[in-house]
Amino acid sequence: MFLWAPNVMLAFVWAVAPIFAFGLAGESIVRCFQKIPVVLRLIVPAVFGVPYVLAGSHWSRGNWLVVYLGLPIIVGVLLLHASQSDPQQNGDWRDFAVLAVLGLAVDLRWLEPAWPAHLSVISKLILLDSALYGFAVIRQLTNVGFDLRIQLKDLVIGLRELAFFVPIAIPLGLFLGFLKVQQRIPRVSSAALTLVFTLLFIAVPEEIFFRGWLQNLLERRLGSRFALIVTAILFGLSHFNKRSTQFNWRYVLLAAIAGIFYGRAWWSRHRVAASAVTHTFVDTIWSLWL
Repeated sequence: MFLWAPNVMLAFVWAVAPIFAFGLAGESIVRCFQKIPVVLRLIVPAVFGVPYVLAGSHWSRGNWLVVYLGLPIIVGVLLLHASQSDPQQNGDWRDFAVLAVLGLAVDLRWLEPAWPAHLSVISKLILLDSALYGFAVIRQLTNVGFDLRIQLKDLVIGLRELAFFVPIAIPLGLFLGFLKVQQRIPRVSSAALTLVFTLLFIAVPEEIFFRGWLQNLLERRLGSRFALIVTAILFGLSHFNKRSTQFNWRYVLLAAIAGIFYGRAWWSRHRVAASAVTHTFVDTIWSLWL
């Protein structure tokens, strides 16, 4: 099966590695890159496009290689100009332009034609790698709070927000016909695998984007409360085409409400891990029992 081909596995590891690197040693990486010339700093992220060379180019329907090698550099250039124009980090239009393009590329599946259906996740990882590098190394955005070393307080805050959200979401979801109780007890191994997969490949990427970057930047423009609300609405809208060919308003509504509690979790300590805990348990409960 081609999914387990050596080149595909290497591409996946290559795409995942930067996430773990920044999540475990982000500050050290940033300090290291500050020692090299700016031009080189802007060229380096082209390596994030290598997974496409390894796994995607064989199925290419166009010259996507230019996109995957060039987009990380463009992100870096835009964020360099943002850092120069907005050293106080109040939120430059280029910050929001980068987030808008990357977010729409994922939600509207702009880059999926470049990949076989089962490998499009690598494309999303490449975009995440590019933004991680750009906002950490080039923009040096503060208060993102991306750290994969989950602390006890992250768990406490995350589970607290889960406890607030569940009594609202489950009755509302059942009333709207969006949720249905599944009469099954999953195996422990299956539940554990779902939990880990959801944390690493759904919750963490989405929480970095929506809370660590978007809500973080909006706070500087709108204040904490409005930033929380606006980010939650945008988070909800990002689910408009999930599990439906039409505008899935039920999903949008429930996701927006969830976004309030994810945002509260992140805001408590400005840590992605806290909101990722809430997000992970919400999605895991939904996938296993609802």
